[in-house]
Amino acid sequence: MQIYEELKARGLIAQVTDEEEIREVINNGKATFYIGFDCTADSLTAGHFMALTLMKRLQMAGNKPIALIGGGTTMIGDPSGRTDMRKMLTKEDIAHNAECFKRQMERFIEFGEGKAMMLNNADWLLDLNYVELLREVGACFSVNNMLRAECYKQRMEKGLSFLEFNYMIMQSYDFYYMFQHYGCNMQFGGDDQWSNMLGGTELIRRKLGKDAYAMTITLLTDSQGKKMGKTAGNAVWLDPNKTSPFEFYQYWRNVDDADVLKCIRMLTFLPLEQIDEMDHWQGEQLNQAKEILAFELTKMVHGEEEAAKAQATARGLFSGAADEANMPATALDTGLVKDGKVGLLSAMVAAKLCGSNREARQLIQQGGVLVDGEKVSDPTFALTVEQLQKGVVIKKGKKVYHKVTL
Repeated sequence: MQIYEELKARGLIAQVTDEEEIREVINNGKATFYIGFDCTADSLTAGHFMALTLMKRLQMAGNKPIALIGGGTTMIGDPSGRTDMRKMLTKEDIAHNAECFKRQMERFIEFGEGKAMMLNNADWLLDLNYVELLREVGACFSVNNMLRAECYKQRMEKGLSFLEFNYMIMQSYDFYYMFQHYGCNMQFGGDDQWSNMLGGTELIRRKLGKDAYAMTITLLTDSQGKKMGKTAGNAVWLDPNKTSPFEFYQYWRNVDDADVLKCIRMLTFLPLEQIDEMDHWQGEQLNQAKEILAFELTKMVHGEEEAAKAQATARGLFSGAADEANMPATALDTGLVKDGKVGLLSAMVAAKLCGSNREARQLIQQGGVLVDGEKVSDPTFALTVEQLQKGVVIKKGKKVYHKVTL
């Protein structure tokens, strides 16, 4: 099976322009393609997995990836999938985040001469003269068409700033610029980016001729991928200092039964023949599939040794013989101690198991908290200094374990 057919078989492709040309280019290793990453945080998340693994698959098939860091577009903010305007970041913040992204991407993509490139659109966007930009590309965009785009429609009721309205033009200009200067002939992005991406394809063709070889592909489930990257209101980061290897493993170990085989197909590098054999799995076999998914993805991000530790710890928790050494842990500040004890509410908030005392109180009253294996229903329950010196395991709900010490 060739690479384009494999991408379709894995359920990754949603919409394309010029499918026959795209198939020909990709299958023959002639694509120089880009995927953009706006650096709004100092770590990539689990929601970026589809893009990262896609770049790796295509590079392995002889195509050339461009990882485009959005140092310029991050200063505007993508309105797609947003109900409000993104936080404005400083140039220093953006530069720091970009460097963090690069270190994480290097685990997936091979950079270097003749291999993958990493570019930053700040290098060309920040030097643009606004009037010259309007004269060069402004006439290629219809305001009526822009307002019909999904990325803008969902914001019109609550208000769309003119700053954000420019995002489509900036993203389109990226493709136009890289097409001319780096031979970039293809772009990939999420299904929620289709309007923005078509803008780039059309800009190239209108400026450089209708036969310009600019093609667009969207990933079928990128918007779902972004949802994958969050759990319980918190992002699942690739940085082990923000999400430990065990927490990362547990996140994938606990995906819904209905999603596990879909995730294995889209995100892992297991052979399709092996995955096809899992399609009939049910019941306890789905737990085995979840372990496979969690191990494979943790191995990709954190290495095989950390994946093995996380798996052993998770299995131990299930059997009641956990190795607490690899469990997520928080050392509580001694300032929380009052009369020789730390309130359970305060401990849970400090360990980021809950966002507030109110949330922790509600969870305890609903019977969703165990302390060292015993259910606690009293929100005034406190942990003694002696207990904390040994370490206390708090279980939140059915799946989240966290050790607290003093």
